[in-house]
Amino acid sequence: MPNLIALRNHFMSVISRKVLVTLFVCLPFAVFGQYWQVGGALGISNYSGDLSQSKVDMRYTRYHIGLFVKRDLSPHVTLGAGFTYARIAGADSTNKNVDLRNRNLSFRSPILEGHIRLELNLFDIDDKGWTPYVFGGVGVFNFYPTTRDENGDVIRLRGLNTEGQGLKQYPDRKQYNLTSVSIPFGAGVKFLVRDNLVAGFEVGLRKTFTDYLDDVSKGYADYNTLLATYGAKTVKYAYRGPGTYPVEGFPRGSQKYDDWYVFTGFTLAYRFGGGKGPYNHWGKQKVSNCPKF
Repeated sequence: MPNLIALRNHFMSVISRKVLVTLFVCLPFAVFGQYWQVGGALGISNYSGDLSQSKVDMRYTRYHIGLFVKRDLSPHVTLGAGFTYARIAGADSTNKNVDLRNRNLSFRSPILEGHIRLELNLFDIDDKGWTPYVFGGVGVFNFYPTTRDENGDVIRLRGLNTEGQGLKQYPDRKQYNLTSVSIPFGAGVKFLVRDNLVAGFEVGLRKTFTDYLDDVSKGYADYNTLLATYGAKTVKYAYRGPGTYPVEGFPRGSQKYDDWYVFTGFTLAYRFGGGKGPYNHWGKQKVSNCPKF
């Protein structure tokens, strides 16, 4: 005859393991459904690089606009992805440093960014009605620096090779890519306007891995070499100041640090997917997809 006590102990052991595994996996979500958010962002954008007098020069503030989708994994963790279009700009003309003002360079560029990020919320927004949060992630962006001539016409800077890109005399100066990687991170605050509407304000910094958002990075290339190879237009936009063109190697920019850009603004998101109503809208009742015993 089978050992009934051993059989019972084995059965109880299997059930206990299943319960423990279920609790371990599902407990963080036991009272929380996984909700979606779709929304938009609108605000200002700023640049930090070789043509900014300070870390962020507010005199050259431009705008950004974006769309995003998010998924609330728990009350304190949100995963998101989005696209942002922005403009950035900078110029020497307002710099207090006379040498840089005489350099007289300027630029503007569009920014088209796609990103994914993780948000960590300090509070459960449904309990408190608001929460501070921090975020970090990874992005890919495209840019194209331009300037304007005396007539206001747009001049595309990359194709001019203003620092001697592609010349055999400067083997370390390759043509820079217009698509690069960024590391977005920052902080903000969210407010629950209604059960299905969340408003927010955030500041997001973007650390990039290019020093050419402004088409400026290294020292000046030789005047005669630039003129002979690329022409007078390249020389003109390599140095736009009065007086003599600087000697070869004189610092045109600083390659010690890569360029940055910053987005500051407001967000508005619609939440859905957490309730049991006919349209599966957000609801106060929170559910779990964990198995029941």
